[in-house]
Amino acid sequence: MFEPLIAYQNVVRRGAKRAREQDLSKCLADSRRASRLSNPLSIPPSSPIMTSPFRLGQILKGKLSVYTITKQLHQSIWLANNRNKETVVIKSVGHFRLENERDVLKRFQDRAPLRPLIDEIEDPSDPPTLVLKYLDDDALRASTTKKLTRPEVIYVMRNVLEALKVLHEDGYVHTDVKPDNVLVNYGHGDIRFSDVKLGDCGSTVHRGSEHAKQGHLIGAPIFRSPEAQLRLGWNTATDIWSLGTMLISLLWGENWHIFKPDVPVDHEHYDLKILMKHHQFFGPFPLSYQEIAGGDTLTVLAYAMRGVPHEMMKPFQYISEREITKEDKAFILKIMKLDPRDRPTAKDLLEDEWFQTAEPLHGTITQHQFMGRSRGNAY
Repeated sequence: MFEPLIAYQNVVRRGAKRAREQDLSKCLADSRRASRLSNPLSIPPSSPIMTSPFRLGQILKGKLSVYTITKQLHQSIWLANNRNKETVVIKSVGHFRLENERDVLKRFQDRAPLRPLIDEIEDPSDPPTLVLKYLDDDALRASTTKKLTRPEVIYVMRNVLEALKVLHEDGYVHTDVKPDNVLVNYGHGDIRFSDVKLGDCGSTVHRGSEHAKQGHLIGAPIFRSPEAQLRLGWNTATDIWSLGTMLISLLWGENWHIFKPDVPVDHEHYDLKILMKHHQFFGPFPLSYQEIAGGDTLTVLAYAMRGVPHEMMKPFQYISEREITKEDKAFILKIMKLDPRDRPTAKDLLEDEWFQTAEPLHGTITQHQFMGRSRGNAY
């Protein structure tokens, strides 16, 4: 298990920059802050472009209908009613992401289960404003309110994978797959959802773009792939890692996320601790990383792996069937490969036999019991 760690340490000794752990984590944190300032895929929280342009009761004129603002959900998101008193989502911000989302939806929404674009606002014309379909909830809130059944998890995963398959086959990367970007409508059958859509395509870019080649920081840190966390170049495989991380969150429920660190998001060790958790559950990082990462990155990986003592390793492959079905575990292990080149495609996953195993879970234990165990006494 620790041969890759020894090899990475040898790489460090042969010439990669040596640094203390706090220097490495500070470097990662500084890199994250710098990327947020320079990255057109992200919107700084304090940016003046986030100033609210609308007021409650304001009427917006679109190409297809007229909309009355009824509620503000976020600095850039509102609810509104159209002429037929149907609820829609209004999204408005003067930023690259909004126009990018419009273009992506126009290209893909007829072929993929993405939250569709309904209309564009013409008056006022500035800032650019989209009208999107309203859905009842998102998968994060739904799974926190009431744990999803196994058939519900499989239903959600199939729809998200269908969306990713269409995007990926055209070379596009969603970059922000996570439970709160999966929108759902409620139904009345055995599965509580009648519809599932993948939302927030504002950061969706082509795998050949400079954003991807230069490894721009993307998505939420706890759902971000190792290669994206390390700011290596990324491609469609980054979405597959995020999908697998989301699957784990949905199966366990309770708003629990396997890679969430025990420090606040603005802590300088936050990113390093996420890498340590990647190693703790799905490591070690394979030697093949030497083919895609430079010396400084290998130094970070060596320290991340060394920061997890042997007795704290919790290999996902050893989780018992009291905690997760063998089918779910096998499916997750196919997805959660640290080397992006080893991950299956969305098409591969849709053809997996896992989708034929939709019986409910039996005899599972809570995430608190799982997280409290170590390799020596849990498996």
